[in-house]
Amino acid sequence: MTCWSWGRHLQVGMGGMAESPSGPWYRDGLRFECSRCGNCCTGPSGAVWFTAEEGQAMAAMLGVSEATFHRTYARQINGRWSLREHASPQGLDCVFLTRDTSGKSGCRLYAARPRQCGTWPFWAENVVSPQMWEAVKRQTPCPGMGSGPLVTIEEIVARLT
Repeated sequence: MTCWSWGRHLQVGMGGMAESPSGPWYRDGLRFECSRCGNCCTGPSGAVWFTAEEGQAMAAMLGVSEATFHRTYARQINGRWSLREHASPQGLDCVFLTRDTSGKSGCRLYAARPRQCGTWPFWAENVVSPQMWEAVKRQTPCPGMGSGPLVTIEEIVARLT
């Protein structure tokens, strides 16, 4: 599951953001459009962190208590809550990843998904440098990175914070 905190596809530290006096390397924006491949939500073991408020929203969307939500769909890793994974032919899928008969993926809780999922691929560790962006694009792999509409620097920064 790529859609999850790093340590997953790349074992690379953050380091400094590649910037020039005129701003970050992505100052002219980056192209991205979700292809619904599901690669960001499957793969080697990872973590989809969520806040207490996000857990409440997901529980409400499922129509279950928070206790039931945590017991059934979440796990604790070093004192933090993460969504569970389950084995699939593609790797370890997020418990809420769906696939239709045409192979397109979706999220059972799309409207209440954690912020971590909704900000992919615009994570600080992914935009450290153009080289990191390309490495993430290749190793996820994410066919939506580098294609589709231009996402402005303002939109990228809003997702980073």
